[in-house]
This record gives sequence, structure tokens and C-alpha cells, in this order.
Amino acid sequence: MSALDLFGKDRLTVLGKTPLVAETPESLLDDDTTPISRFFIRNNGLFPERIEDPDAWRFTVDGEVEHPLDLSLAELKSRFPVKTFRMVLECGGNGRAFFEPQAEGNAWTNGGAGCAEWTGVSLCDVLRAAGLKDTARFTGHFGADPDNTGSFEKQAMSRGMPMAKALEEHTLLVWAMNGEPLPFVHGGPLRLVVPGWPGSLSQKWLTRIWVRDREHDGPGMTGLSYRVPVHPLAPGADAGQVETRILESMPVRSIVTAPADGFRLAAGTRRIAVRGAAWAGDDTVARVDCSIDGGATWVPAQMTLPRNPYDWVRWTADIALPGDGYYEIAARATDSLGRAQPFRAVNWNPNGYGCNVMHRVVVRVGEGA
Repeated sequence: MSALDLFGKDRLTVLGKTPLVAETPESLLDDDTTPISRFFIRNNGLFPERIEDPDAWRFTVDGEVEHPLDLSLAELKSRFPVKTFRMVLECGGNGRAFFEPQAEGNAWTNGGAGCAEWTGVSLCDVLRAAGLKDTARFTGHFGADPDNTGSFEKQAMSRGMPMAKALEEHTLLVWAMNGEPLPFVHGGPLRLVVPGWPGSLSQKWLTRIWVRDREHDGPGMTGLSYRVPVHPLAPGADAGQVETRILESMPVRSIVTAPADGFRLAAGTRRIAVRGAAWAGDDTVARVDCSIDGGATWVPAQMTLPRNPYDWVRWTADIALPGDGYYEIAARATDSLGRAQPFRAVNWNPNGYGCNVMHRVVVRVGEGA
């Protein structure tokens, strides 16, 4: 039995085995709420040991706080208001495969993202109960997973965020996903969900929040890890001495979820219904447009209203086909600040973060196409 079968996954594509990394083909992201079976997997180290009683799981909040906390999951559930939001979680390297030359890391296409219903408590409520000092500036996140060698001497991943992001209502300490106990493979029994920012911030198997008086410097925060150049870098250039910044809000992205790439239509078909999803990090999706002629003309899509901030937008478009033949359907999302997806990746960086090139699928009309 494969690891994906063991975790009940449905047709995901494995990108790495140690640590386990798997993405979801775009056509399987066709649900309003992404089923757990089709939610991508991104690990940074090996799996921790399972715990028999999830409610006995403990985590701490310490550092620049007046009242350090040591809470069980049961105490967390009973002490703070419980909230459920449907929100996108996205890997910082989503889209990496489209960079030229190829960047370092797992070759994600568009499948390092999903939109689930997350249930937990707002991190801000817990931090306020701990009493933030005036010196509180940044968080540091810690999990129970060992590194790729199985060592617990250092964290497999330990990222953090400015206090403004930590204090957003939608930044959650989560114990349930789509109404079910948070699956072990997705960080159960307790994880962070930091919507709109790289998924590496959403620490799995959470054991500690360290409130710091400075930017966190754990694994995933220094060097080129989850950092992008401040100024545009020539593709393939050496980034050794380049000024960088932490990757924060993820860029606007749209995917076509139907038809699937390579779909065939009967000869004489003159209209095609296209649908998909779009999201925009901390911002909102202003519009989605589709083209079948390389961007010479565009068809505006109809969009649903998101359920809450950080939910994705589902969209549909009815596109006329001028005749039989071969077509590439491109989807372009534009965010609330007027930033649209590019036709080709223009923000190359050595570790391949933030590539949001337009998604394109091929359809063929008629037997000879």
C-alpha cells in the first residue's frame, strides 16, 4: 500500500517521498470545498509519533507575554470561542514548475493549494489571554515533526509572522477539517492555519508559539528560504548577494477545473462551459477572464461570492468556439489592486516562490484536431 493510499488520497501526484509531498491535479479541485481526499500534502520533515488521545495534546505560548500558557487541546476547545472558516491554504512554491530555468524545490504546477473548512480558535484570542508585552513583534512556530534524518535536535521547519498577521481573526489554531478531526497527515491533532500567506507558516503538529521581540530566525526564515528578491532578478542569476524580503501575501491565481486538460468535444460543438477557482492572498479577486486566442480577446467570467475572507472564488464562463480544431483556454484572474496574472513567469527567484502564471488547458473539437 502506498503512502497516499494509507492516507486515503484520491489520485494525487507524488512530488517527493522523503519528506512526503503530493499535489492535486487541477481538474480534481472542482469542489466548492476541497475534500480531504483531494487536499495536497506538504511535509518538511518526517512524521512525528501519533498520540492516542488528541485532546491531551499540549502546546505552549511563551516569550514576550505576561502570562505564558501551557494548554491541552481540550482546554483550548473549552476556553476560547470556536470558529469555522472556509479558506485557501497554498504552498509558497505553488507554480514553481513554470519557471525557466527550473528553480530549486518540488516541481509544483497549480496543485499545491486547496480550500477547506477549518475549525478552531483565533490565535489572537489565545495571544491576548497570554497578555502581549509592548515588545511583542513576531511569532515563531514549532512542531513535533523531526527533520528529514529523523533528528529532533532542530526543527524541520520553524517559521513566524509579524504580530499584525498573527492577530488577524482568520489566523486559526485548528483541530478540525471539513467537520472531521484534523487528519494526522494534515497536522492533526493541532496545527496553525495562516491564510493568504505561504503554507509553511501553517505549522503542523503544533507544540509552541514563541512570541519574539524581533523577526524569527528559525529554519525557513533565513538565507533564501521563503524569501524573494527585493528587485527583479535575471532568470538563472546568482542570488548570493541579492537583497531579499520575506514572502508574505501570495499572488493572485486562477485555475481551470473543468474541462480537464486534453478534453475532446464532438465535431460541430460551438460553445463550451468552463469553470474554475481563483484566490488572491490577503487581497480579493476582482475579476476572472478567459481567452481561447492567446489573449487577443477575453470573455469575462461570472463569479460567486466568497463565504468569508480567504475563501476562494468559484467562477464560470460560457465561451464560443469558432469552429472545429485545437484551442488553449487561458484563465486570468485580477486582484483588488489591479494586479493580473502574467502569461509567462517574470518574477524568477532561485527557490521558485510566487509563480502565478496563467493556467491553460487544451481542448480539441472534432476527430481531426
